[in-house]
Amino acid sequence: MDREDILDLYEWQPGVCFLHPGKGAVATAHVKTIRPPAGGIQDVRACKECVMVMEAQRKAAAARAGQAYKPGGLAE
Repeated sequence: MDREDILDLYEWQPGVCFLHPGKGAVATAHVKTIRPPAGGIQDVRACKECVMVMEAQRKAAAARAGQAYKPGGLAE
């Protein structure tokens, strides 16, 4: 799969990337939901560049473990 095929697996909405908050509102995908100690629920969102970095990390981890890599599903 190429970059666009992988990015198409995610639902994109305007938001703030957890690693690049200085960019302001950009296209982001939901990658995790956390429960901060102060209470409530916080969605963690990532920009396209960060999603691709995380996908590359998942692919490398799958290769090290001798498992098949399936892109998408960072939030799972």
